[in-house]
Amino acid sequence: MTAIRPMVVMGVSGSGKSVLGSALGQSLGLPFIDADDLHPASNKALMAAGTPLTDEDRIPWLNVVAATIADGVSKGQPSVVACSALKRSYRDLLRTQVPDLLLIYIDGAAELIASRLEAREHEFMPATLLASQLATLEPPQADEAHLRVPAELTVEEAVELIRNTLGLSAATPPR
Repeated sequence: MTAIRPMVVMGVSGSGKSVLGSALGQSLGLPFIDADDLHPASNKALMAAGTPLTDEDRIPWLNVVAATIADGVSKGQPSVVACSALKRSYRDLLRTQVPDLLLIYIDGAAELIASRLEAREHEFMPATLLASQLATLEPPQADEAHLRVPAELTVEEAVELIRNTLGLSAATPPR
């Protein structure tokens, strides 16, 4: 079996990062971490008010996310982390602490993602922030270790695509 690298499931809000990340972690027997849980209260308050985060808001949070992933790697336990990681500079920051990081980029049409956002309730990420997220998004480039996953796939299809592409066996059947 191929060695499992730490992974960040990335994309805009509503793309399915948490759902896919959780299912992928379960399938591979890895811990799942939702980076939203690592946001300080001040960031959550800004987003809940419909105010997009600035880089000044995001950088401390991203450092916590990177340190959390690196801590698991140092203990021999890579994880699957749901994190927007919208800009190249954010992903570069994560890789300063986790050089072997693999990005799982959920790529989908704005209309599909907007419909998902409208259908859910999120404690601090209103659908009105989708436009700012799409404007900020810098998709991973060829020199960034990543795998593109179409947002149109079911969770099961996406997990299977990732496992097959990476040559990874399932620890447990995905749900």
